Amino acid sequence: MEMTNRIALVTGGGSGLGRATCEQLVAAGAKVFIFDMNEAAAAETVAMLGTDNAASAAVNVSDEASVAAGFAALEQRFGELHLCVNCAGIATAGKILDRDNNPLPLSDFAKTINVNLVGSFNVARMAAALMAKNAPMGEAGERGLIVNTASVAAFEGQLGQCAYSASKGGIVGMTLPMARDLAKLGIRVNAIAPGIMGTPMLLAMPENVQEGLVANIQFPKRMGLPKEYGDLVVHLASNSYINGETIRLDGGIRMQPR
Repeated sequence: MEMTNRIALVTGGGSGLGRATCEQLVAAGAKVFIFDMNEAAAAETVAMLGTDNAASAAVNVSDEASVAAGFAALEQRFGELHLCVNCAGIATAGKILDRDNNPLPLSDFAKTINVNLVGSFNVARMAAALMAKNAPMGEAGERGLIVNTASVAAFEGQLGQCAYSASKGGIVGMTLPMARDLAKLGIRVNAIAPGIMGTPMLLAMPENVQEGLVANIQFPKRMGLPKEYGDLVVHLASNSYINGETIRLDGGIRMQPR
């Protein structure tokens, strides 16, 4: 799918991987619409990209009505949708039992699943419905692409990551069946599983903490760049034969228990 003048939706586009994805998509010729609960951060991304290229709405991805309102705003602004990238999510930690053997509050587990997994599905289903209206594009006759964000924690969850790993494992698990569901419409579905990425949150950590995180990365011996996530999204859009796949973006890391 050629990105020039295509319309992309990026959730969590106000910061981190989402913002970098917006930058790469606009550089490739696309226009982006951002869903983000942080209105100020989303507005900063829009201002950086230019209002001709970007717009945003305050959206809670785990809330059905909020997502519906966001899609109404997207349709009003751009009229169509070709690419959806789900970057919105939360990183949580908590062992199933604490030091006093008290169980993790169920609400903590449920919140992580609701934002990361249910939220991604909530947006993807609405995106698919809008993409289904598109005329077939290119030689492959595709109508759109959905990219969800998993994590290496889906495969090697660390101590305290029961909820987070379950949420990201669910994204991996739904990638192929979602691609199968939408194949007859020419809509592809893939997932990216990032490793240790150099987002502002991680780069603000003490240097010794950053060194510990990088220790198990094979090559290159550094954190991943958010731009590299955005680059992979652009490549997935251009390569119509990648479908139903989860791609690790991790420098060869395999996470240890802690």
